[in-house]
Amino acid sequence: MERFDRVKADNACREPPCPRPCFSSSTSAAVLAFAKEIPDSHKVCDQWNPLCLGKSALSSTGETKKSKDGSSKKDIDFMGPGRFAIYGLCVTGPLSHYFYQLIELLLPTTVPYCMLKRLLLDRLIFAPAFLLLFFFIMNILEGRTFSAFQGKVRAGYWPALKMNWKVWTPFQFININYVPVQFRVLFANLVALFWYAYLASVRK
Repeated sequence: MERFDRVKADNACREPPCPRPCFSSSTSAAVLAFAKEIPDSHKVCDQWNPLCLGKSALSSTGETKKSKDGSSKKDIDFMGPGRFAIYGLCVTGPLSHYFYQLIELLLPTTVPYCMLKRLLLDRLIFAPAFLLLFFFIMNILEGRTFSAFQGKVRAGYWPALKMNWKVWTPFQFININYVPVQFRVLFANLVALFWYAYLASVRK
């Protein structure tokens, strides 16, 4: 009798199993219909994937030519990524490093309106000169003549400079005023990944 009472008390202390949720057929159909309306997440992410943007930069270095039968075909310039790598390693990195150091010397935080003055120095002096240098060096690396350089500048410099002011201005305001000086080149390189993809399409 005592054993029976003990077993009964143990069973009473045990929690009953959680009931499984029951979904009606109409609820399941509504869930499936909602899921079909949601776009594929990997397609949305791929639109902003840096690797995909890098691929667009590679493809934009090609030139579209017409074959004999009249159909267009695209010749990929495989040396294009190498030229961009040389430019980034030998020009962009060192110049950006010393420019950010120069800003700290010329316009320290104790100068009145230093944040605005830094931004104006970068946007109105450094950015136009740096963009023109990009066109010039890339023209040399491509082995083109000076007349070709002049044509590229006439066709693409002013649109690229306006786009530079639109894209880089908010990022540079944050970079030169809030990012520590030792990390500013790294911060700019993250934005430059998208920027060079655009420049590659402008210079086609």
